[in-house]
Amino acid sequence: MKNPIEHLNKVFDSRIRLGIMSSLMVNEEVSFNELKELIQVTDGNLASHLKTLEEHKFVKVQKGFIGRKTNTTYSITKSGEKAFKSHIEALEQMLKFLE
Repeated sequence: MKNPIEHLNKVFDSRIRLGIMSSLMVNEEVSFNELKELIQVTDGNLASHLKTLEEHKFVKVQKGFIGRKTNTTYSITKSGEKAFKSHIEALEQMLKFLE
């Protein structure tokens, strides 16, 4: 059997990106502030990780307003969902491989 570590996606190496993707897998959309609270990170840190995920087309950004305040929400794309599921499966296979 081939070592499943080869199937891990480097984009998901960060605990913050794992947290973002996990949140988006179970919620249709999540606001920037909700993600910040869930993952317990600073604005700048979260923004840079979201940008990376957006550049890989794993998350979609919707900007809008609630009253006069800007409201940015994020959702997972089909390719993001597929890539993240593959990554999780590779992690599971790696655990079995190491038993």
